[in-house]
Amino acid sequence: MNRNHVKLTPLVESLPATIPFVGPEALERMRGNQPFDLRMGANESAFGVSPLAAEAMRKAIERSAWYGDPEGYELREAVAALHGVSMDEVCLAGGIDELLGLTVRMFVEPGEPVVTSLGAYPTFNYHVEGYGAALHRVPYRDDHIDLQALTETAHQLQAKLVFLANPDNPMGTWHDADAVQTFIQALPPCTTLILDEAYIEFAPSSTHIPIDPNQPQVIRMRTFSKAHGMAGMRIGYAIAHRDLIVGYNKIRNHFGLTRVSLTGALASLQDTDFITHVASQVDIGRREYYALAEHLGLASIPSATNFVAIDLGENGDRARAALKALEGHGVFVRMPGVAPMDRCIRVTVGLPEERARFAEVFATVLKTL
Repeated sequence: MNRNHVKLTPLVESLPATIPFVGPEALERMRGNQPFDLRMGANESAFGVSPLAAEAMRKAIERSAWYGDPEGYELREAVAALHGVSMDEVCLAGGIDELLGLTVRMFVEPGEPVVTSLGAYPTFNYHVEGYGAALHRVPYRDDHIDLQALTETAHQLQAKLVFLANPDNPMGTWHDADAVQTFIQALPPCTTLILDEAYIEFAPSSTHIPIDPNQPQVIRMRTFSKAHGMAGMRIGYAIAHRDLIVGYNKIRNHFGLTRVSLTGALASLQDTDFITHVASQVDIGRREYYALAEHLGLASIPSATNFVAIDLGENGDRARAALKALEGHGVFVRMPGVAPMDRCIRVTVGLPEERARFAEVFATVLKTL
């Protein structure tokens, strides 16, 4: 017997040694510790954080020796007031990524069916497989999440969970509120919907559906990582029926959020002018990307997020070649992971000077493909 052998559970032993995303820092190390000139692949905000949030976080650092409030009382109070819900219908966590893991753990036993879209946000899949559930993937239709197919699959499998991001990552497409409401009403009674709204601040008003935490079948998830520019602070929240929030509170890490992140998120939530400004700048940048693609003889996918998918045509080989060539020029972007969306590259809206530099490099790269 090898006493040095590490014995893991059969479930963990069965999982591949993979992660949802290879970070830009890892790619820089692969490049011989050469930093990227343009970091436009992780959908981080190029517009930084609210000045109010920055000042609040600077002051909070002075008390970093203290734990953050495990109840997140002030931030939950502000989130509840913003959305017209009760504090008992709000759960804070380390971004939507952590909420996804908590939700899978709360709802799904090993082997039970969960439904998502083929090529959708991979961190959800990571948690589903990590808890041993059976993941079923439904292909996109015309670069949009296929709501009808998701509904049909949920009924066929009597799925415990269905995941929908609206607006969507990685394509940036979206469904209007009426379509989402119809989708919710058509789900089987045994199914809970995770509605990931990480990019909602960038979406048209027609996308916004009323928040109703009395509807126990839907969990709404929001983040401070995108429009608020606080991806590095790791903070987001769920709004759901109070019984579901009780469930989250039974298993969440009560000291997982720092004083700095809680303080910064509260200040950012109150700086509505800043968020409006960021959304308007992102809209300008998206239009620039649409125009760039057209100028280069390419198509682009209309987006309701802070990124644009640019269609390179043919198949994923051309997009992968473009990705590699851009990396060689010091430009970090990503691409959807599965066909047919992998014919595109996905570019985050940067600052004006970053967008101009990307346009220059991208035009050069296209000539080499």
